[in-house]
Amino acid sequence: MYKWIKNNRLPVLLITGISLSLLMFFVNPFSLQNEANKAVTVAVLMIFLWISETLPMPIVALIPLVLLPLLGIMKIEVVAVSYSNPVIFLFMGGFMLGLAIEKWNLHKRIALQIVKTTGTSGDRIILGFIIATGFLSMWLSNTATTMMMFPIAVSVISVMGEHEKNNPGFGNFSLVLMLVIAYASNMGGIATIIGSPPNVAFVSHIEKKYGYTIQFLDWMLICTPLAIVLLCSMYLIFTKLIFPNRIRNSIDTQLFISSEIENLGKLSVAEKRTLIIFIFTALLWILKDLINKSGQLKLDDNMIAVMAAITLFATPSGIRKNNRPLMLLQWKDTKRMAWGILLLFGGGIALASALEQTGVMAQVGNWLAGFNQKGSFGLILIIVIVSIFLSELMSNVAQVIVLAPVLTALADALQLDPIFVGLPMAIAASAASMLPIGTPPNAIVFGSGYIKLKDMLKGGFVLNMVSVFVITIFAIFILPHILKVVNN
Repeated sequence: MYKWIKNNRLPVLLITGISLSLLMFFVNPFSLQNEANKAVTVAVLMIFLWISETLPMPIVALIPLVLLPLLGIMKIEVVAVSYSNPVIFLFMGGFMLGLAIEKWNLHKRIALQIVKTTGTSGDRIILGFIIATGFLSMWLSNTATTMMMFPIAVSVISVMGEHEKNNPGFGNFSLVLMLVIAYASNMGGIATIIGSPPNVAFVSHIEKKYGYTIQFLDWMLICTPLAIVLLCSMYLIFTKLIFPNRIRNSIDTQLFISSEIENLGKLSVAEKRTLIIFIFTALLWILKDLINKSGQLKLDDNMIAVMAAITLFATPSGIRKNNRPLMLLQWKDTKRMAWGILLLFGGGIALASALEQTGVMAQVGNWLAGFNQKGSFGLILIIVIVSIFLSELMSNVAQVIVLAPVLTALADALQLDPIFVGLPMAIAASAASMLPIGTPPNAIVFGSGYIKLKDMLKGGFVLNMVSVFVITIFAIFILPHILKVVNN
């Protein structure tokens, strides 16, 4: 029987998902109104398909375009609007900026320079990779960042292995270097809106529901210090407590890093122009509010991201092919872009709109209001724990898409700032560290062969618990003060 189920996994899961959603509709355990019950039925089907990975997540995200109009919940023209939410273009622009940085090897130059600066002892190499990976992940997707840093880390491990393979700490060094690439990608992405898909999903929901745009600089003001604390905590826990390596400075590693930098040569014209566009885009995100106050221009984060993307396609790289100038980005480069993520956001926004419009979110929020009896600390603690450990088992993007409407409805019921309640959940969704399936970066490094599942479980559980503590303390004692400054 088990073998038959395994060989017919797709139809079995599809039938199971449809059966669960129909069971939810006919049983109606929460005694919902007909429209709300239909919306919950669609949500159950989509969540099951997301968690089980029965179908590609972007394909599941298209289900609202079919079922919501078919069931009479929303008209198709209303549903379709969700797939062109302005925040989606912010992420698209960020993706394209990341593609250009990767295409012209600017990421490798930045990473190698940081490692060279930090030093080449075991701990310092790990610190260098944490800094480099965390910084890159602020601007690129965590998956792309991990894939960029992975081959560099493998090369460093190979060089170190020639002279340190008899050192009892070399195994821990290799293990930790691989782990921190994934975890620093996840945690570094917390620092900016475009750094991680869950951030964009949360910002999108806030803008959709309240008409309030979380500014790029405001997010950095709130989340960058938190990301730095999490990264520092990870470094200390892995190198000093759980997996110490005790490898001293290595001349061979210094030579390898120096030779890699030398092989890159001087900054090419393409690298310089990409770097200028990157810096200019970042400055616009940071200084946007000051520019808008002048009254001459009205910029927002989405416009700036799209403008950066357009500029990359319109700027010559300094290279000619067939007597024509090549631009920094060509359309064929976008084949490597995660277009499915954009559809995923659209589907999540559409589902959230249906659940909100039919009153489901308000009802769930009122039901969850009972958790406030534990006080704000207990409420946030529960939210953070659930978010971190739930993201070990399902996509963190899908998780935020599902939980954001619930928590903002809860915040409304308790008369709390929705960002105070929802932001810790969105941040915690990027902190999954125990399982390879938790995030794509986890899966990438797990496949390296340097990591055993028991070591990932051990280190990841400790890191999860530290993240629960740090995020909860931050949310309770620091976030309210930052929100006051931002709102004023």
